[in-house]
Formats: sequence, C-alpha cells, structure tokens
Amino acid sequence: MIDARVTSGAEYLVLGAVRGLAADAARIGPALDGFRPVLVALALSEDEYRGIREYFVVPAVEPLVSLTGNEVAEIRGLARYGEVRVPNPTWAATIAWGLERGVPVEPVDPSDETYATMFTDHIGYPELVRRTLRERSLTRRPPTPPTPDEFALEWSARISSKGGSARLAAARDAAAVGAVRRFATRGGRIAVIVDRERFDGVVGLLQRSEGTGRSSVPG
Repeated sequence: MIDARVTSGAEYLVLGAVRGLAADAARIGPALDGFRPVLVALALSEDEYRGIREYFVVPAVEPLVSLTGNEVAEIRGLARYGEVRVPNPTWAATIAWGLERGVPVEPVDPSDETYATMFTDHIGYPELVRRTLRERSLTRRPPTPPTPDEFALEWSARISSKGGSARLAAARDAAAVGAVRRFATRGGRIAVIVDRERFDGVVGLLQRSEGTGRSSVPG
C-alpha cells in the first residue's frame, strides 16, 4: 500500500491499496487510526457502497459473489503475491473502521448511471473492440512482476493507458476528487481510499502549491 499527504485547502491522506489483496486491507485501519480523519472518502459508487455495507460488513454471513472472466484472471494473477478476497476487502475494512469509530465513510465515485454515461461518452466502438481484445490478452497472459503493487499498475495500464479508456479513467478520478473537495469544505482531515492504479491520478488532482508530502506505508 502506498500513501501520500496532500495539503490543499484541507489536509488529506490518500491511501492506494491493491484491489483484492488482503494484506493491504489489513493496513487500512492502522493507517486511518494514525491520521485520525473526520471523514473518509471511499472511491466507489453509492450503489457499490450500499452493497458492501449491507452484505459484507454488517451481516455475519457473506453471499456468493459472481465474477467476470477478466476478474477471475486478475484474482488468479494476484494470488501469487498473497491472500486475495472478493469483493475488494479494502472497501469492507474501511466501512467497518468507520462504523467502529463513528467516523463517516462516504462514497465519492460517480453513480452507476453516471458512469455508464461517461463510458459511452469516452468509449466508442473501435475503442470498445480494442479494450475487449486487451482484456482477453490479459486473461491469457497476466503480468508477473515481482510485487503486487507493480501487478496492479501493469494490469490497469494494459487496459486503460490509451485513448478513450485513459480519458474515461481520468474523468472518473476528476469526479471523485470533486466530491472529496466538497466534503472538505466541512473542515478537518479527510482520508481518501483508492485502488492502487488510481493513486497517482487522484493525488495529482488534489495537489496544490501549498505543499505535499508523500511516502510508502511500510510492509
């Protein structure tokens, strides 16, 4: 897991966790305890937030999770680095931390409906075909770098580093940061939890001339 502190009208702690990796999820609570935020912004949609809280945080029994072929391939590739859980255990760990500490946890990604519109705005038919081919290539030949951090970055880059897919990713990050800044008007420290591959984009959008700090969380 990687982290950065950003001072830009408010003080932010941004945490970038590898999606699915149990070890990174376990680091969320201690990192938040050390920062003591008044609010946590979680980079997922309202619909995703409700689903995770309702089915994977509050109840004692977890339901089955359906996965796409691409998601199965990503999990298999990531499993070489340690325990992997679905859905993303970082989301559940963050929501549980907020409930235990009485700290609000707010979803900041666009709604599913808004994201669908963003997708059609940025992904035309030629890009959709290329994106599908890139995903199929990943399922056949997943990356095998030495660390889970590099795995997450390479996996995302092979799908979304070019053309409309890159613009879609940037638009999604911009929407999330806009929501974070609206919460920041309340005052106090804000923690922002994102998937590892979104970390640099979100930090860059938050940064301003007031100064920043950046480091890697040990372990």
